[in-house]
Amino acid sequence: MAAAATPRFSVIIPVYGVEGYIRECLESVTSQGYGDFEIIAVDDCSVDSSGAIIDEFAARDPRVRAVHRAENGGIGAARNTGVEHARGDYLLFIDGDDSIRPGSLQAMADRLDAAQDPEILLFDHVRTHVDGSVETSKTGPYLAAIRDRVVSPVDELELLRIFAVVWNRVYRRDFFTGGGYTFTDGLYEDALMVYTTMADAQRVAGLEYVVVEYRQRRQGSSMRSSSPRKHFVIFDQYQRVFDHLEGRPGLDAYRRLVFERMVAHFLFTFARGFRIPRSHRRAYLKQAGKTYRRNEPAGFTPPPGMLGLKFKVMRTGSYAAFEALKTVNGTRETAFGALGRTKRWGGRKALRAYYGVQRRLPLDENLAVYSAYWGRTPGCNPLAVHEAAKKLAPALRGVWVVNQAYAGSVPTGVTRIAPATFGYWKAMARAKYLVNNVNFPDSVVKRPGQVHLQTHHGTPLKRMGLDQQQYPAVARSMDFDKLLERVDRWDWSVSSNQHSTEHWERVYPAAFQTLNTGYPRNDVYYRATAADVRRIRGELGIGHGKRAVLYAPTVRDHQKDSFVPRLDFARFARELGPDFVLLVRAHYFYGGDPELAALAERGALIDVSRYPSVEELCLASDALITDYSSIMFDYANLDRPIVTYADDWEMYRTCRGVTFDLLSGEPGDTPGVITTTEDELIEAFRGGAWEAEPAAALRQAFRERFCSWDDGFAAERVVRRVFLGEERPRPAVVPVAERTPAPSPRVAEASVPRQADVQADTEDRPVARADR
Repeated sequence: MAAAATPRFSVIIPVYGVEGYIRECLESVTSQGYGDFEIIAVDDCSVDSSGAIIDEFAARDPRVRAVHRAENGGIGAARNTGVEHARGDYLLFIDGDDSIRPGSLQAMADRLDAAQDPEILLFDHVRTHVDGSVETSKTGPYLAAIRDRVVSPVDELELLRIFAVVWNRVYRRDFFTGGGYTFTDGLYEDALMVYTTMADAQRVAGLEYVVVEYRQRRQGSSMRSSSPRKHFVIFDQYQRVFDHLEGRPGLDAYRRLVFERMVAHFLFTFARGFRIPRSHRRAYLKQAGKTYRRNEPAGFTPPPGMLGLKFKVMRTGSYAAFEALKTVNGTRETAFGALGRTKRWGGRKALRAYYGVQRRLPLDENLAVYSAYWGRTPGCNPLAVHEAAKKLAPALRGVWVVNQAYAGSVPTGVTRIAPATFGYWKAMARAKYLVNNVNFPDSVVKRPGQVHLQTHHGTPLKRMGLDQQQYPAVARSMDFDKLLERVDRWDWSVSSNQHSTEHWERVYPAAFQTLNTGYPRNDVYYRATAADVRRIRGELGIGHGKRAVLYAPTVRDHQKDSFVPRLDFARFARELGPDFVLLVRAHYFYGGDPELAALAERGALIDVSRYPSVEELCLASDALITDYSSIMFDYANLDRPIVTYADDWEMYRTCRGVTFDLLSGEPGDTPGVITTTEDELIEAFRGGAWEAEPAAALRQAFRERFCSWDDGFAAERVVRRVFLGEERPRPAVVPVAERTPAPSPRVAEASVPRQADVQADTEDRPVARADR
């Protein structure tokens, strides 16, 4: 639905560094039942994919306009650009990492109509935290006090105690533009806009409705990421407020309350150590004192109690006096100053003394520690990175953390270190690079100068990270505070597609940089030859001309103790017929399954649960059957049939949560044929739907969405960026349509082996290894 020529609302969204949140923000507006609005999303030269996301929305919804600024100007400049493009009656400012609740626009429209179009409409909000908690605001009583009325702020001064931000109110556009209001550069621009517009407005109404969900981010907000000196702009912003009020009659009481709010704001900012660290406190207080004395209203009386003492000390601008006040207050630091402290990583006292000594010695710039799947066999993305590093950065030595249970499966030439040994602690203390597809133990302390590369091990269909807090099946066994401490160690996060990038940045809120390189483990799907395919099939015992079907389901969080087959394997293998071979791979969390072993012994199927390389199994197979496993995203690189067998979809998404509707049947969501019963699965193969054209079309859209950066060169890009420090790691990503995946088994078996292939078939050279 197109926006009207003059829509009721112009929703202005400044966009910078919010690729993990902007999709949710836009969807919260476009999904509103009330449709008379336009969205103006202003890309302030964001260095991530935020600009591309707003372009995507604009391409499919005419109510969304994507505006790209020529140069970065900050949130104020982005909002000003949005106002310039606005056509609506009212301006609603939303930050790109926040959202609005359902029914918000309708509620606002109704209240505006009832109030006969006031200049400003105030509404409520909630604050959402990373732990999933929702904190109500203190705005409710102030809105209730003006219920069903239209008032002048000068006569209702208590309205100035509402959180001074522009996103908890809407402005009538002719009032805003006619008053010449513009956002200034720098932080704390909201306070300036709020106190000047409230001073000028004659008609203000309230709406007792929670509209905005304000996201309290751990990392990435301008308040946390700005340098200390940038916070000093708070003095300039408030000075502009008082300059605006200067000489205007009838505003003495207004000015007095704004002054009180200003000083409280100064104290609040001073108490946040991440804004004003100790090295800048003396200068901050000196400037605060000057601004205080310059604008202090005649006869101003500070509030009572300790807060009033802080007002008086701030007036002096004396850092020594403030330190003395803390002693009087009975503590060595202010109570709210404690909020600025950073938690230390747990387990430090339990670390071996040897580890502590090693951490004080110089880093080994040419040492990398690799690990995968909590110390299992070398595999997955870390192994692919290791192999690429040996070629591109030969001076770099790599060692692998492998548990004793997997020591016998370590490939020849790989240096193994065992956990909880002197060699392990030395390597963890001295290595320049730490590479893992999960997290290292909490007892590992990341030193300054160490580089942590998080490769991950799948594309998220299921909910991950902080999203798991809403799902008891997984939340009950997860310490989310510890999780965030582990995530804080990451410097780099590898991603294979935009879907993953957005989710990793939202559910793992930390200061890492994203590597949009593709998954290194998937390089093999473009590097493997026909000889590789024939060799692997021969090792697995797949006869010439047989159609191999790989069945690889994922684990169920409510069913982790043992593997419970969701198929009658004997029946399925029988129904497939003699031309097919069924390969079954149980998730690595499960132990051996007696029934599976018995069927394999009888020759009804091949149990590949302990086969060391998932990639080789994919290369050997003609088709994949899976449910919700991330293997589907990797397998799509091969452009071979994928059949979804989801007999417990409702249970799974209820217990674990999902990031998109795999069973929607929509291009991009579904990789091929969907089946929800064993009979449907059998029919999909017997009737030929598994490899028919409709399934191929779905697979192509799925590849475009989820294999966007997997082109055979991901490991090289990672090594060049992380280990070699190249700012623009090459090569450029090859478009999906121009890639050539490894040959299918049919093509591989139809090709005539050359002498070189015959020799390659006899060599023991593993393709990349991984578990899922």
